[in-house]
Amino acid sequence: MATQDWQALSGLTGGAPFEIERIRLTGQDVAIEGRFEVPPLATLPADDQVFVAAFVRCHGSIKQMEQFFGVSYPTIKNRLNRIGALLPFAEIDPPTEADRPSTSGLIARLERGEMSVNDVLRQLGRAPDGARASQASEERERKR
Repeated sequence: MATQDWQALSGLTGGAPFEIERIRLTGQDVAIEGRFEVPPLATLPADDQVFVAAFVRCHGSIKQMEQFFGVSYPTIKNRLNRIGALLPFAEIDPPTEADRPSTSGLIARLERGEMSVNDVLRQLGRAPDGARASQASEERERKR
């Protein structure tokens, strides 16, 4: 069986989400079946994948990207911003332990009625899905 090009797979899916269900180890007679999530970069359109690879090869130099693609600085920045918006956020500088509130401090604020249970869970990074979904609306209400 001939190897299929990743770009061909991207074209076949037409941008629709998909999962990988079978993987064959190259050069071995081993196949693994299951449900495998596709890495975020692989969900980008093929031309954006090439753009990201070029950016990495240029060590993040926008000047080199301008020369390579023959476009202006704003064009490169706009495309990076667009691609970045398609990818999940990676926390580059996670808060240090000193920046994080203590569990006992959060519980004390909860007991005093200064925070809701969902607020405490969010601070601890354990908010239930429903709480995460309503976080933005809660914050808007507090600002009013």
